[in-house]
Amino acid sequence: MPKLAANLTMLFTEYPFLERFDRAAQSGFRSVEFMFPYDEPAVTVNEAIERNALDLVLFNLPAGDWAAGDRGIAAQPGREDEFRRGVTMALEYIVALRPPMINCLVGKRGPNADGSELLVSNVRYAADSLRATGTTLLVEPVNTHDVPGFALPATQSALDLIASAERENLGLQFDIYHAMRMGEDAIGFIRDHGAEISHIQVADVPGRHQPGTGEIDFRELFDVIDGSGYTGVVSLEYIPEGRTEDGFGLVRDMGLLD
Repeated sequence: MPKLAANLTMLFTEYPFLERFDRAAQSGFRSVEFMFPYDEPAVTVNEAIERNALDLVLFNLPAGDWAAGDRGIAAQPGREDEFRRGVTMALEYIVALRPPMINCLVGKRGPNADGSELLVSNVRYAADSLRATGTTLLVEPVNTHDVPGFALPATQSALDLIASAERENLGLQFDIYHAMRMGEDAIGFIRDHGAEISHIQVADVPGRHQPGTGEIDFRELFDVIDGSGYTGVVSLEYIPEGRTEDGFGLVRDMGLLD
């Protein structure tokens, strides 16, 4: 069975960010990810990773003004310089933290603009900038129920972007929750294309809570992942219903967490 990673932006939020690494390790995780490390010095984040002997899976490029509603800016006309500055900032953290992957949330389409050419250009720029570090750039579909106007709302739109950008260090981040919220057959997609997916994230549907709180048959899902050719870890990226540590019952029963 695949190993699990904890998304420290969404899990263990009862604790300060740097303490979440300790809590994840104490809960049996050996891998973590998070959305944005940029409020902490890279050296401090690295210390939290190393003292717990954790593997860092990924984090995100800067995504604009999150509090103001930005969910990435790669599809936003007029913000190209801001996007490139974000790539430069991320590179500083990549050098210090050495993640194998980094995710680009592309954001919402700009007003009265298709944005496809701009999006391809920005993704190419980011992938080219990361190449020397050996880091793979990911793009992630995000459902339009949660983020109206998101530029990559479905898996096929992300695959089309990857094909258009033509970069070897560009891959797909596949979030089960987002795919199913868009009415996609997420389990079927993994069954058919698991070896082509760079990273998988999971949350139950429809509430985006821990496994066992919604409609997904997680035993079937992980059996499919296991037989699909997917070689990465699977990240738990959900909103805990209750205390984080109390939400691991199903994955422990399945033998996915020590």
